[in-house]
Amino acid sequence: MIKKAVATSLLAAIGLASPAVQAQELNIYSARHYQTDEALYGNFTKQTGIKINRIEAREDELIERLRNEGANSPADILITVDASRLAKADDLGLFAPVKSAVLEERIPAHLRTDTWIAFSTRARVILFNKDLVKAEQVQNYEDLADPALKGKVCTRSGSHPYNLSLGAALIEHNGAEKTEQWARGLVANFARSPRGGDTDQILAVAAGECGVAIANSYYFARLMNSPRPQDQKAAEAVSFVWPNQKTTGTHINVSGAGMLKYSPNKEAAVKFLEYLASDEAQIYFADGNNEWPAVPTTKVNNPALEKLGSFKVDTLPMTRLSASVAEAQRIFDRAGYR
Repeated sequence: MIKKAVATSLLAAIGLASPAVQAQELNIYSARHYQTDEALYGNFTKQTGIKINRIEAREDELIERLRNEGANSPADILITVDASRLAKADDLGLFAPVKSAVLEERIPAHLRTDTWIAFSTRARVILFNKDLVKAEQVQNYEDLADPALKGKVCTRSGSHPYNLSLGAALIEHNGAEKTEQWARGLVANFARSPRGGDTDQILAVAAGECGVAIANSYYFARLMNSPRPQDQKAAEAVSFVWPNQKTTGTHINVSGAGMLKYSPNKEAAVKFLEYLASDEAQIYFADGNNEWPAVPTTKVNNPALEKLGSFKVDTLPMTRLSASVAEAQRIFDRAGYR
C-alpha cells in the first residue's frame, strides 16, 4: 500500500520540483519492509544530503507498476528479495547497467550482475523433527526425495520464488532430468499438500505433523529469538541442517537492488547502491532480517546469526541461478509440485 504522505512527497519531487532540487532526491520502490531500513535511508540522507522518497508494496505490484509507468516512471531504484524476482525485473528490461568500482570491489562476483546487485544473503535450510527423522537422513536437498521419507515432507508452494530458486540451483548443479526426478520424489513424500509460508512449515515440524521441511534461515532465527514462549518451544523441538556441506554447499538467495532504466537521478542512484555496500548499510541489512551481509569483510554482531553458526555456501553465480528459474517452474508443474 502507498502511504499518503510518501505518495505526496514523491509527487512533489517529480512534478513540482525544479531540476536543481530534483537532482538532490531519490525515488525508491521497495518490497522490503523492515524497521531497521528506516535508519538505513535516514543515514544515507545525512551523509549525502539526498532526500529519499519511497513507495513500498509487494514485489509483483511494484514490477507491474514500473511496466505501466514505462519511460514516465519517476523511480530510480527497485529493491526486492529473491534472485528470481530481480531476474524477472531484469528480463522485462526495467534495470539499467551500473558501472561502479566500489560495487565491483565490495560485492563478490557471484552476487552481482551487470544490472542488479545483492546486498544480503539468506540460506535455504532443512529442518526436522528429532523424534521422526534422523539427521543422517536429511543431509542434502536430494535426500528429501528418498522414499524413506514418504509422508514426512512439508513445503510451501512449489510456485513460490524461494522454492523455484532452489529448483534452479539444482538444475544448474544436477541437470534438468535429475531435478525432475527429485521433484517427483519430493511430491511423493509430502505429508500434506503445500500450503502456508516458511514459518508454517517449521511449526508443523515442531508439532509432528511433518518430519522434515525446508525454510529460509531467518524464519528459524525469528522463532529462536522470539519473546513468545510458544515460538521458543517450537524452535527447541526442531533441529536444522546446513544442506549439501560435502558437495555444492547450502543454497542461498538474496535481497538486492538495481538502478532503473528510466531513472531521472542516475548519479544519485549509483551513490545509493554504493552506500548499500558500505559496512554501515550491510549491518542494517543483516540486523533487519537476520540475514548475512553480501560484503564478506563486514563484521556483524547479531546473536541470532551466531546461534545459527557457520556453513559452506553455494557460490553459484546469481546469473546462472536466475537463468534456470523458468525451467524450474516447468519441471515443478510436470511433477505436480504446485
